Amino acid sequence: MAIEYAVVESLDLETFLTVLRNSGLAERRPVADQSRIGRMLENANLIVVARDGDNVVGVARSITDFSYCCYLSDLAVDRSHQGRGIGKRLIEETRKAAGPEAMCLLLSSPDAMAFYKAIGMPQPENAFLYKRER
Repeated sequence: MAIEYAVVESLDLETFLTVLRNSGLAERRPVADQSRIGRMLENANLIVVARDGDNVVGVARSITDFSYCCYLSDLAVDRSHQGRGIGKRLIEETRKAAGPEAMCLLLSSPDAMAFYKAIGMPQPENAFLYKRER
């Protein structure tokens, strides 16, 4: 069965948590604080999912104005489906949905740097960052 991609209006908390856990991204997200994860979902205005049949196996969660900028905050693909181009396609679908005028910014964890380099995602030298206080 082919993987299907779709922009969705919302995503339920349990599905998102499952993908975070199955992808390994849960190690870097506040999954124990379900209220915070819920706010992350509620306030995202662009969510793209990858489905294998009835199962969501990938999620790209972003905040965008659809005209100038898009911050792709979470890119998660179930480990059982990694290496099949799903992450790259989720980025492509996010960029398409955000629109051609919007830049797409993603902050990588150290262990994912090789993936983003391998798919040819440009790496800026002009970024600055205040880290989370908690």
